[in-house]
Amino acid sequence: MELKNNQAALILEVGEDGGVSVNVASGDVDGPAGAICQAIAVKLMQDSAFQAEIMDMIEVDGGGSKD
Repeated sequence: MELKNNQAALILEVGEDGGVSVNVASGDVDGPAGAICQAIAVKLMQDSAFQAEIMDMIEVDGGGSKD
């Protein structure tokens, strides 16, 4: 997928152990879309309350899928 300069995407990977890694792809890393994705990625990786809120919202059963 090729991103335009005004586009950015979060790429989430869930390992078999349930660990989540976050990467950011952006047409312009220093542009607004890239900066927003970077901020979300940092919050997702460093804010345990935010992580818990997300996991509660998707009701993960431990296998990476919804109940």
